[in-house]
Amino acid sequence: MAAPVFPPLLRDGERLTRDEFMRRWEQMPDLHFAELIDGIVYMPSPVSNVHGDFQLRMGYWLVCYTAATPGCKAAMSGTWLMSEDSAPQPDLALRIEQAFGGPSRIEGEYPAGAPELVVEISHTTSAKDMGAKLRLYERSGVLEYVTLRPRRQQVVWRELIDGRYVEIAPDEDGLLRSRIFPGLWLNPVALWADDVQALAATVQQGVATSEHAEFVERLARARR
Repeated sequence: MAAPVFPPLLRDGERLTRDEFMRRWEQMPDLHFAELIDGIVYMPSPVSNVHGDFQLRMGYWLVCYTAATPGCKAAMSGTWLMSEDSAPQPDLALRIEQAFGGPSRIEGEYPAGAPELVVEISHTTSAKDMGAKLRLYERSGVLEYVTLRPRRQQVVWRELIDGRYVEIAPDEDGLLRSRIFPGLWLNPVALWADDVQALAATVQQGVATSEHAEFVERLARARR
């Protein structure tokens, strides 16, 4: 009996088609993180405690929002079939589900297209997050792109306008507010202070607004 033939392992910096990338990855069940961006393979690097901590905080922030917003779904470290030559793995993503009128879809086990919002924790990955990933998200139609830089205590929130990202400035009260997801408010002071109660309270303020209620009604009407 012939021995099974397995595809080569993924290698950092290798150029592959998306189909070949996914085929090889699915033959590596112990590998939990790998990305294909513009046809180039990016392999995992060690994940620091700082990265994991802020990813968890931002995940909690998004869960607080989706709990009050039927039709919106958050994901952490999931692979996206984003373009013909790219399958990134954003730290966090928020999308409107297809059944509620969202443009992204599910293909097999993976979401495809582009989520409305992506969050990257740029602790040791700033060059990639501000370079190859930013360009990919921009041209793929990710409507809002948020990067956290813990060393600088900096949040950069970008909105896609006419095909280019434009930074959103905090409002007079210091809060950052999504233009795509009404009621999704971020309190940077609470974020850096690890005050999850204040982080959640800010979201609760946002989802108590009439703008959020109108958004929920609009999603409900679009449901099919």
